Amino acid sequence: MVTTALAPSSADDPLAYRSVALVDVLDRVLARGVVVSGDITIAIADVDLVRISLRALVASVGALVPPEPPVTAGPYPPGLPDGAAE
Repeated sequence: MVTTALAPSSADDPLAYRSVALVDVLDRVLARGVVVSGDITIAIADVDLVRISLRALVASVGALVPPEPPVTAGPYPPGLPDGAAE
């Protein structure tokens, strides 16, 4: 009789059994973002009555909005034409 292991062994993946703090996971999720999706089907007697598809994006605003280019100040205050003195 041949037995097949369903869980990965530590020899296959050394990081499989590494403990990770919840703060580290949350920091990674908010820094990069994650999409959570799922389907819910309510049925009676094998007749589908309601089907709901759920999709959610979880991320921080900083991960989704690209950074704006830095504002460079010219030699003159804003609103004055070039070369105009105060």
